[in-house]
Amino acid sequence: MAKTFAVIGLGNFGSWVVRTLNELRQNTIAIDLDKDRVQKIRDFTRNPVIADATRKENLLSLGLDTANAVVISLGDNTSAATLIALYLQEMGVGQIIVKAVNEDHGKILRKVGATDIIFPEKDMGIKVAKSLVMPNILEFIEMSEDYQIAEIAPPNDFVGKTLAQLALPQRYSVQVIAVRELIPERFTIVPKGDFIIKDSDILVVIGKESNVNRIRSS
Repeated sequence: MAKTFAVIGLGNFGSWVVRTLNELRQNTIAIDLDKDRVQKIRDFTRNPVIADATRKENLLSLGLDTANAVVISLGDNTSAATLIALYLQEMGVGQIIVKAVNEDHGKILRKVGATDIIFPEKDMGIKVAKSLVMPNILEFIEMSEDYQIAEIAPPNDFVGKTLAQLALPQRYSVQVIAVRELIPERFTIVPKGDFIIKDSDILVVIGKESNVNRIRSS
């Protein structure tokens, strides 16, 4: 089943989030005050909206209180991003992802309820540096177009079960090749069948794109 996400701010970062969610067949509400930006993204969402997201009544009228997650990307407009994050937290949105301009802005966003902070330039810089020192072996695996290696959050009915109980190779023709645990933070390569899935885990799987998407939508 497709989830519902909202993206507030349709600059380069926000528009790519919308485009990717559209490719993954998710429901997306794309919001910006700039008419031209909304117009450019119309082909990638069923819900393009021209609205001032700093007005709480607008967020409520768009049903953002029921969204699975909301992404906020407002460039240098730190005050607007902070205010919107606060409103979303008051509305009970479970996952609030905000693009921050610097570390101090990130600290403020945390204080008002943002659950995930993104520093695009910093994160990309770290990724490039690590790739120079520790090249990712996955980049050298030749795969057919319909196969992929992907990170997925476990569906609710996976949580508390072992990999043996889930039997993903039999049910979905997908193999778990690693698990990135967030609590405690560690990375497990080729987990055994008795590995118990937690809601804070990220599964690294390999399989056909269609089968991976079946898990995502379950």
